[in-house]
Amino acid sequence: MTPEAPGSSGAPDHDLAALQRRLADFAAARDWQPFHTPKNLASALSVEASELMEIFQWLTPEQSARVMDSAETAGRVRDEVADVLAYLLQFCEVLDIDVLAALSAKIDRNERRFPAPGGGAEDVSGRADRHSTE
Repeated sequence: MTPEAPGSSGAPDHDLAALQRRLADFAAARDWQPFHTPKNLASALSVEASELMEIFQWLTPEQSARVMDSAETAGRVRDEVADVLAYLLQFCEVLDIDVLAALSAKIDRNERRFPAPGGGAEDVSGRADRHSTE
C-alpha cells in the first residue's frame, strides 16, 4: 500500500514538520516568498492573533468559556487559531527557528523562574505578575 500525499483523501497530516513543508510549498507555488519576510510574517501573525481576540472582545469570562458550544463561533475560533499557527510556522521557517525546541527551552526557563509551590523559592502561584515577559 502506498502512502497518500499530504492533503489527499487519506488520513489527516498532523505532523508539524509536514505541515510547515505544506505551507512553504503553498507559498512557493504562488511565488509569495518575496513577501514572506520576518517583518511581514510577524505583522500578519499579530493581525491574526487580533482577529482571534476580537471573537472574545465583549464576552464575559463565562461566555468565553462556552465559545466552542456554538458551531459557527467554534468554526471561527478554529480558523483564527489555524491562521495564527500558520503564520507562526512560516515565521519560524524563514528564520530557521525550531518551534518545538524554542518552546521546550522556554518552558525550561519558566520552570526555573517560577518554581511550583513548595519548590523552595518564592511562591508565584496565584500572582498576576507570574506572566511577566522578562
